[in-house]
Amino acid sequence: MPLPHYRPPDAPDGARDDARRPPSHRVGRMAAGILAVTVVTGVWLLRDGTQEREPPLPTAADAVSTAGRNPDGGRPQEAVLPPRATPLAAADPERIRIPAIGVDASLMRLGLDAAGRLQTPPETERPLAGWYAGGAAPGAPGGAVLAGHVDTREGPAVFYRLGGLHKGDRIEVDRADGRTAVFTVYGIEVYDKREFPTERVYGATPDAELRVITCGGEFSKAAGYLANVVVYARLTGSAGPA
Repeated sequence: MPLPHYRPPDAPDGARDDARRPPSHRVGRMAAGILAVTVVTGVWLLRDGTQEREPPLPTAADAVSTAGRNPDGGRPQEAVLPPRATPLAAADPERIRIPAIGVDASLMRLGLDAAGRLQTPPETERPLAGWYAGGAAPGAPGGAVLAGHVDTREGPAVFYRLGGLHKGDRIEVDRADGRTAVFTVYGIEVYDKREFPTERVYGATPDAELRVITCGGEFSKAAGYLANVVVYARLTGSAGPA
């Protein structure tokens, strides 16, 4: 059964025109399509007769900002960013590793479909993640976007445990030039798809950053997952031949 694509209510008209725009102008508006990248049927999450299994969600302490999370009314605190590393030249990513949650997965290129929305990794390839090739390359200046399924009809997929990450965890991306871009997580958020902060997630960044996205939150039989889990990370190092 093919993976359905969902366009959020606030999706802009004419999204397919973004395919002809430079990535720096396109990345914000592309959120309308990319939000749906990891929406799956979620059949595996329906009861198997004994229990319901759900992917982990991040804690309030791991949020990028404490805004709206301070019951005592204290001043919101932004996450402390890890020290930046010098950005790398652009090169296609080939593999992602996240040791804290046991991810070691190949990356495929993701483009746009006929409706101007981001393509998805095949639902039959649960261990596979994808990179939006129309945006920044991981390690190069800008915010690179990686996405993958949280689960499929067959069970947990590549980013099932993404919401279990914590600030300070390490993400490694192997690239075609032999370099490994090393990122440090500085925040994990869960966003209702109807209120997704497009500019915050997909807007331009002066440094080399990474956004890793999957679905999460409450699950509905009719609509699938109702939220997105987004991991924010910053390039803090690299390895391999210069």
